[in-house]
Amino acid sequence: MRQALISFLRIPPEIRDAFWQNSLQKNRLSLLVICIMIFGMELYNIARVLFLSSSGLGTLNNRIYFGLYCSLLGAAVLSLLLQQATRRASAAAQWAVQYGSVLFFLLWHVCLNAYDLSRNPGGPVGVFLTAVLALAIFIQMPCQYSIPCYAGAYLLFLALTRSTLDSGDGLNLTFTTIVALAVSITSARHAVVMLSQQREIDQMNAHLHALLRLDPLTELLNKTAFQDRGEELLAQDAQGLSLFIIDLDNFKAVNDRYGHPCGDYVLKATALLLQSVFPPGADIGRIGGDEFACLLPGRYGADALRRISGQLSREVAAIRWRGQDVGAGCSVGICRAPRGTSYEQCYQEADRALYQAKGSGRGGCALSQLS
Repeated sequence: MRQALISFLRIPPEIRDAFWQNSLQKNRLSLLVICIMIFGMELYNIARVLFLSSSGLGTLNNRIYFGLYCSLLGAAVLSLLLQQATRRASAAAQWAVQYGSVLFFLLWHVCLNAYDLSRNPGGPVGVFLTAVLALAIFIQMPCQYSIPCYAGAYLLFLALTRSTLDSGDGLNLTFTTIVALAVSITSARHAVVMLSQQREIDQMNAHLHALLRLDPLTELLNKTAFQDRGEELLAQDAQGLSLFIIDLDNFKAVNDRYGHPCGDYVLKATALLLQSVFPPGADIGRIGGDEFACLLPGRYGADALRRISGQLSREVAAIRWRGQDVGAGCSVGICRAPRGTSYEQCYQEADRALYQAKGSGRGGCALSQLS
């Protein structure tokens, strides 16, 4: 039970930042509406004291009310100014302004209603109750802030009005405070649920997006994703890149002799070898049935590129299926292209080099240079 309650009240760490941003956004609009209402009501109340009261500021009572109205009006102005000033500040700074505004507005209503009751014992407590419920509905805050806020205001109000508050109003005040707390906690919990669900949806969408860019068998980039990456690198990399196209030799014969499970194994093994042979930072894809490609950014010399190709050919030739040599091998075509080369041009040149390599025999390598 205790763990269930803690789980209900807490904000999961993975959505904590999103919760604060969500709360800040909602509260910013709510406080704007509240401040606009305060402007209308308190300007009217100030005018009522100054111009509609026969005694004006001549009595202590009117001066107290006038001071209360002016303080709330000034607090609303200050709240809006501080919120605007901290729009680009940290979430903690923005929350401090918002929470401070809420506390002041709530404590102001405590003082006003307590003063009303001191003048009229047994009178209504609607001013305080309305403020408590309105803030609970409009302002979103986690329980570690809402419980001290509403419970503290409730206890302070009881302390200030203990000699003037009748039992019925006291009971009504208690129930209303409990309802306000329930509304506030439920609102925060609803936000947590919604943000958690949104996070799960975003993760699923990201996973699906990644799957759409990957070859399902080898988990390398698929042909479309590989081309997108090539176009991006050719447009951005000042040193250009080298495009490898790797074609497995006699792959159909492997499938025909040993079956498709063996063929799939050779494809997956080749994918792993590509990832181990090429330097970190290389982008590797499967662009056809038994055809792979690699984008190697940077200016590599011809000897280094041939060395990589030779190592890859030896590694692929060493692939074994259930301890048996299946005759795997690969031919490699390489195109070195400068920045600004189109992907289509680079691919065509690498493909031409590949056919040249295949013409020279199994395990061959050919290199082409674009200027």
